[in-house]
Amino acid sequence: MFNKKTIFIIIILTFSFSLAKNKIRKKNIPHYMTPAEKSLYAGYRAPFSVRGNTFAPPTAVRTMAEWEKLNGIMVTWTSYYDILTQVIGYAQEEGWVYIVCEDSNQVKNYLTRKGVPLKNLKFLIQAYDTVWCRDYGPWTAYAKGTDSLDIIDWIYNRPRPEDDVIPAAFADFIGVPEYEATQAPDDLVHTGGNFMVDGHGTGFSSKLILNENSDKTEAQIDDIMQRYLGLNRYIKMDALPYDQIHHIDMHMKLLDEETLLVGQYPEGVADGPQIEANLQYILDNFNTCYGNPYRVVRIPMPPDAQGRYPDQDGDYRTYTNSLIVNKTVIIPTYEEKYDTTAFRIYRQAMPGYHIVGINCNDIITALGAIHCITKEVGVRNPIFISHNPLRQMTDNQDSIRFIAQITTNSGIDSALVYWTTDTTSGFSAQRMKATKNDSFYAAIPNQASGSEVFYYLSATSRLGKTICKPLVAPEGTFSFTVEGTSSIGPRTAAAPQSFELFQNYPNPFNPTTRISYTVETIHPSSLPVELTVYNILGQQVKTLVHEKQSAGKYTILFDGSHLAGGVYFYRLKSKRRQITRKMILLP
Repeated sequence: MFNKKTIFIIIILTFSFSLAKNKIRKKNIPHYMTPAEKSLYAGYRAPFSVRGNTFAPPTAVRTMAEWEKLNGIMVTWTSYYDILTQVIGYAQEEGWVYIVCEDSNQVKNYLTRKGVPLKNLKFLIQAYDTVWCRDYGPWTAYAKGTDSLDIIDWIYNRPRPEDDVIPAAFADFIGVPEYEATQAPDDLVHTGGNFMVDGHGTGFSSKLILNENSDKTEAQIDDIMQRYLGLNRYIKMDALPYDQIHHIDMHMKLLDEETLLVGQYPEGVADGPQIEANLQYILDNFNTCYGNPYRVVRIPMPPDAQGRYPDQDGDYRTYTNSLIVNKTVIIPTYEEKYDTTAFRIYRQAMPGYHIVGINCNDIITALGAIHCITKEVGVRNPIFISHNPLRQMTDNQDSIRFIAQITTNSGIDSALVYWTTDTTSGFSAQRMKATKNDSFYAAIPNQASGSEVFYYLSATSRLGKTICKPLVAPEGTFSFTVEGTSSIGPRTAAAPQSFELFQNYPNPFNPTTRISYTVETIHPSSLPVELTVYNILGQQVKTLVHEKQSAGKYTILFDGSHLAGGVYFYRLKSKRRQITRKMILLP
């Protein structure tokens, strides 16, 4: 297969990697690339990345978001043992901890000495190079959204070949397929710290992904990410001048589908201006998967112990480099005078979660923290709930409607909305009715003006699994206020009526996409609504809705599998008003 010259090069590179690994294994390998590694990096792509299935998953997949239900997390047992021990202690209360190591007894002895119980631990005996498993670790994706669990991988952007094969070894360990973008034309160089995903097909990275794959166009990179990870929208931001590794988890984190936790420097300091520019780029050009503006939560980027920031050679202290593991959030800590603010912000932004901290002054000097040394592992047979939370309602309608898409491979046995205006008095349950395309809805009586309604969703599969949205319910819930209307006159059918049509998501899509719209009416009237799809020639190809509808937000799943790829238009129409938007069906 290889000629003699190629075999000689492989032998030399293998020997070089071995020397480099043995030389630096004795000390902590930093997150950034060492000078010795830089000299090896140019020849890294082949043939060392050949490991498992070097093709995309055979069916469309959905990559799991960090806040979804986890089976557990993975860590690699090398260096920063005290920090890893604390991570394991917290995470084992929420699920399994998979520990990559060379000697499980050594790990058990260390944990025992530190007073950490030996429960919910699984040991993968495997060679490794470094502790930074966020970057080289396995990504959980689900075939058809909720079906079989797959492991997805790429070429790690460091010349650390033993790290690079861990996802394949992990997939074998838990008995699931592994698909890796490692061979041309899909040979993608990437790193997990520079990737976050919302669970609905939107991904975020810095433009490091473009720089490290300069042999590919951006469209080719997007195509690989779509086929391997199910991305239909890939948002890329300019790299930061003082973040040496250009990983977005050092300054930004998705807390849920619509909330961005963003690190904030004092005005004009260090990476502050570029972070603000990147955030503004997102807010100006993108909405959430539900068609809403992103909610932004700011959190300080604290100076180091000498009061220095990265532009003054200070440590890159960050609070966004945290781990969500089911109902617990583990955040890095540094100094109490800064940590108290970080805890307050997390608790306000993530009500109901158990927020804990681990001192990261030791590890942050290597440009990493909690997120960088952990990797989530999803559950099998998940229940996926997609719900656009209600934020505000008015008192001029007779009911409040809740709409969600709820999916699992075994089917949904039951779905409920739990709601209350007084959490101390408990919650009332309202059964959700199934319609079609995995859509469920429920309605409760409208509440008095000024009321705050707290609610959450719960679904049970035919396998007997139950999941809540939010995951931490009832300790943490969604909430909205009921506002009074400015006109308190009699409610008649002649009162004003309107509607709003949102951009479909995902877009482009293949073969399904969600179309959401809002109907606003004044009780007791209902609005005749028609939602239709047209091809580029103006020919009607599908009627999605043709009925009278009361006030509320509606989401329709459009299946374009019977249509040819191309540009289509969808139109919402009622009486003398109509709105039209464009969507793209991929071939």
